[in-house]
Amino acid sequence: MRASHADRERAVDVLKAGFAEGRLLQPEYEQRITRAYKAQTHAELQMLVADLPQGPVPQAQFVPQRPVPSTFMPMQMPMPVHTNSSATGALVCGLMTPVTWGLTAIPAVILGHKARAEIRRTGERGDGQALTGLVLGWLGIGGWALFILVTILVAATNL
Repeated sequence: MRASHADRERAVDVLKAGFAEGRLLQPEYEQRITRAYKAQTHAELQMLVADLPQGPVPQAQFVPQRPVPSTFMPMQMPMPVHTNSSATGALVCGLMTPVTWGLTAIPAVILGHKARAEIRRTGERGDGQALTGLVLGWLGIGGWALFILVTILVAATNL
């Protein structure tokens, strides 16, 4: 959509406000003003004021023809993603299974299943830890089941 003189003036006003608030340095301000007066479309004007409060065109009406250069994009800090504590507990219990003669195998399985459900619901990290705890826990339980089965078979053959 082609820009009118009024659209260019609104963009210049936004740039002036950004400069007055200290959001733009002098060279960048002058460069953007020059580009605003030469702009032919709303897309060009929107690129110039996208990182400043109050652009000339509401976002709902604007459909960019090309991506906005990262120079003019507002910087956003990513939200930290935490590791699920149940997943860490499952991993620790799973790793401790051989040391504790399999006593931590059941808590590893319980914590692993609990952690994976929480991770799916909340988007936290730690799915690999939970899965490792689950595998080690089930291996510990399987080892105990095999030991008990072999003991019963040996006792039955010795009768």
